[in-house]
Amino acid sequence: MKTAFLGLGVMGGYMSANLAASGYSVNAWNRTSDRPGVKIALDAGANIVDSIQEAVTDVDIICTCVSDIPDVEAVILGENGVIHFAKPGAIIIDFSTIGSAAARHISQQLEPAQIQFLDAPVSGGDIGAKNGTLTIMVGGNEKIFETAKPILETMGKNIRYCGNVGSGQAVKLCNQILCSLNLVGICEAMLLAEKQGIDPNLVVEICSTGAAGSWALSNLGLKVAHGDFEPGFMIKHILKDLRIIQEMVNSDLPLPGTELADHLFKIVQKLDQGLGGNQGTQAMIRAYNRS
Repeated sequence: MKTAFLGLGVMGGYMSANLAASGYSVNAWNRTSDRPGVKIALDAGANIVDSIQEAVTDVDIICTCVSDIPDVEAVILGENGVIHFAKPGAIIIDFSTIGSAAARHISQQLEPAQIQFLDAPVSGGDIGAKNGTLTIMVGGNEKIFETAKPILETMGKNIRYCGNVGSGQAVKLCNQILCSLNLVGICEAMLLAEKQGIDPNLVVEICSTGAAGSWALSNLGLKVAHGDFEPGFMIKHILKDLRIIQEMVNSDLPLPGTELADHLFKIVQKLDQGLGGNQGTQAMIRAYNRS
């Protein structure tokens, strides 16, 4: 199958590279051509193109991985979007996190053009994207999922069909609550270790093997301990996800833990003259010491 990959950011660059390295023909496009992900994709064998039209014309599978709902809609449904150039029967796999309602809306808009749609948000950060070990949560027609599964297997290790369109997004939003609250626990555990004169690295090493163990502790706990705030997943992106969650539940479902995590992330976002949101989510620790 011929493929296209649209969006070569922190995640998309590695994901498209794994797709190309697996032997697929990949037309890759990014809105900004000088991003590191563009070179990562190019070095892996992807064909870097200048437009969405050039990327998607006559391909079978079109992958998209961009930031927010307006970005996804612009890439897929916009004036120069996929909908105008993809052939009937093509499958779009969107790896962005946009919420169930947006996924269903996009799918409905694509139906008259006979373009299939799978929502397939991912978890695992840049490490999982680089290593091809992402967890991928997929919503859509199950037969279309089975057709696209070999593509997904080049990028992920844990690939789960969740149900109709929007179901992948629903599971991903639950995942984002867990990730956010895991970080609250990690930050406060690191602070308590410091107060007691305990090496935070020791806390990560020991607690990762017990009931408190998690991917977040093993991977982000060390970054918190070392003051490494380089982004695998940016604060501004988790804030977008938490915004979608809060808009969805409104006041019908109180989520005080989610509100706390949102508050802490927003404190960090305002640091560095408003550029704190470009740091990795582990920089939540800065909300406690404001440095």
